[in-house]
Amino acid sequence: MKLAKEKFSGLTQQAVLERQATGKSNNYKPNMSKSTKTIILQNTMTLFNLLNFILAAVLISVGAYSNAFFITIILFNIFLGIVQELRAKKMVEKLNILAEKKVTVIRDSKKTTLFPSQLVLDDIILLNNGDQVPSDILVLQGSAEVNESLLTGEADAILKEKNSHLLSGSYLTSGQLIGKVEHVGIENYATKIVSEAQAEKAIKSELVASIAKISKFTSWVIIPIGIILFIEALFFHTNSFSSAVVTSVAALIGMLPKGLVLLIGIALTTGVLKLAKKEVLIQNQYAIEMIAHMDVLALDKTGTLTQGKMKVEQLYVLNDDYREELPLLIGNFLSATKDNNMTAKALKEYFQTADSYTIEDVRPFSSERKWSAVKFSDIGTLYLGSPENIMSNYPLPEVIQQSQQEGKRVLLFALAKNSQANQRQPLAFITLVDPIRENVKETLEYLKEQGVKIKVISGDNPITVSSIAKSAGVENYANFIDLSMITTESEIRKAAHNYTVFGRVTPQQKKMLINELKVAKHTVGMTGDGVNDVLALREADVSIAMVEGDGATRQISDIVLLNSDLGSLPIVISEGRRVINNITQSSGVFFIKTIYSFLLSVFCVFSATTFPFIPLQITLIDLAIEGYPSFFVSFEKNDKKIENNFLLSSFRYALPSALLVVTNIIICWLLALSGIVSISQSHSLMYFLLIGISSIGLTKSLQPISLFKLFLVITSIIGSFISVLLFHKLLSVSLLTPLSIILFLLLMILNIIAWQPIFNKIKTAKLNIFNLLK
Repeated sequence: MKLAKEKFSGLTQQAVLERQATGKSNNYKPNMSKSTKTIILQNTMTLFNLLNFILAAVLISVGAYSNAFFITIILFNIFLGIVQELRAKKMVEKLNILAEKKVTVIRDSKKTTLFPSQLVLDDIILLNNGDQVPSDILVLQGSAEVNESLLTGEADAILKEKNSHLLSGSYLTSGQLIGKVEHVGIENYATKIVSEAQAEKAIKSELVASIAKISKFTSWVIIPIGIILFIEALFFHTNSFSSAVVTSVAALIGMLPKGLVLLIGIALTTGVLKLAKKEVLIQNQYAIEMIAHMDVLALDKTGTLTQGKMKVEQLYVLNDDYREELPLLIGNFLSATKDNNMTAKALKEYFQTADSYTIEDVRPFSSERKWSAVKFSDIGTLYLGSPENIMSNYPLPEVIQQSQQEGKRVLLFALAKNSQANQRQPLAFITLVDPIRENVKETLEYLKEQGVKIKVISGDNPITVSSIAKSAGVENYANFIDLSMITTESEIRKAAHNYTVFGRVTPQQKKMLINELKVAKHTVGMTGDGVNDVLALREADVSIAMVEGDGATRQISDIVLLNSDLGSLPIVISEGRRVINNITQSSGVFFIKTIYSFLLSVFCVFSATTFPFIPLQITLIDLAIEGYPSFFVSFEKNDKKIENNFLLSSFRYALPSALLVVTNIIICWLLALSGIVSISQSHSLMYFLLIGISSIGLTKSLQPISLFKLFLVITSIIGSFISVLLFHKLLSVSLLTPLSIILFLLLMILNIIAWQPIFNKIKTAKLNIFNLLK
């Protein structure tokens, strides 16, 4: 179809400059991703980091540089987090730049091409089939079929003619038109939806919450305990100012699980890098954790369950006289109409276009009449479109009726020798489908086995969505509802629990459904590819976008599937579970130090004794017993379903060892008090026992023990003791005398015997403190 010859001069250069000066340009882009400044601040400005930096600064101020070595762990963890997030941000920005296409604009009576961001209010633009609408416009001339599925989820094309309004983000599937830009920037419909989701999404992570709980508790006790320990060390034990600071800080840094924070950072970063090789971009590293906990997944239909493109399934010939000629007739018809919608593209892939016949007239497809027609010389007029609209009284064969019930698109190809509708002859039926994506059935079956409930949420017709859900293998696909018939929020929230398939859903309703599932204590995942999904994606615990979708969905999502393949989800879930399960398994040994540091600090306050360890001694245990084995264990395959509370499980495994450490320290203190061993030997014995009991905790946390884990335990224990022997002066540890060695061995035997009974008692005990950890 050609546009009429009405002339449009467009804006003058002066008018363009005036609009740019008054802010009436289209250069506003809602930036859904974090800024570089935000990324740096979020990874740096945490209570946990603040406490560690303060303690390190105190040590450095008195010249205890070696004891401040622990701060390198914090710095490295901050570096990991910032680099990973900046990498993801750069990748998404690159994808968005590649997706931006120029548009034809008329200015000063001349055509030029500009990026959408260069448009101004009242610009005159020319759009052809296949073009995306760059800004809200008013149609001045021409007509076109427009697909608004990215905005509404509705797959059917809508006819737009003179005085119609087009929304930014929609695209032309056929026709050509000239329009005037009536909204720019933040006033555009799509931008308004996206802007609703611009509020910063809080990180939901059990790991982060656990560290925050420990940091919050420590922040309350660290100052008073630190001051008391410092005063006692300085005035009651005649320590030097520097020595008093070192011993006091040692008690406080032990309460902060630095090694665990580093392990979490390394494990998550490793997971991010592994998934990148599988064409999965992780923008929020904690999404790996959330997807491991996910128990509800809300799926969009088009582009997620389906490929988002039509495909000819079958040609049913109705008139044998035209059987041989039929492909040529259809090929000529497609060449003449020049339609470029999804249906036309699918037909052109199946039938070879041709120009064998002389064209007399063309009537392009219209969503109102539901058909298109081409009149050829010596043949007649060929029609293609909805059977009900081309030949309303023609009885549909049973196989065609079945295809319609299954949600397939059915077209009738008919011929009329003259212009009378009742003279049309049916030549063939063509059935088309939006193919289900590869691996979808296997993926949904996997999710079902893992206890993840599926919800299909779409702006399309609920019957069509239900049919596609059936083809994809969604359980309870027939349990659907049309949300356009629901008007109250309470009804929508109730429906979230009672239905599996939701059709005619608005962006706000999608968000409400996700929110209701979260309120019901579900961990909710959401997939999407259009502007209509943005609000729900932001609301979800973990959001997943297809790379082929809208740029806003890529920016806002925690996870971007670079291959747009839902079949990648099992890999992501498995990786998430591996990371979280392995961190949980190792975490018990990290919290041993947190618990005994607090208990020992309280003991030292009331007994007026000096804290027995210095920061460098604790750092050695951080590296050799906590860090080294946990790092390598974090790479082991472990995709079991996550059931235990992280912090509660960790503390239960840590508490027996921590109690044994405190008990052994008190025993050594009593041995020195009674004169059986010297104070120097008592402190050394304490440190060797600390290594030994921490090693027991390590061994227990790595159950069941494999050959690989046994190797890690043995090398960790040997490495720790050898390090003490080689660097005992640096660590301020004297070598044990024969008597101290005997006492060490006896106490270690008792510790090994006592560990399991203590753990069993703790496991069955209903302590109030455990309720605080949930």
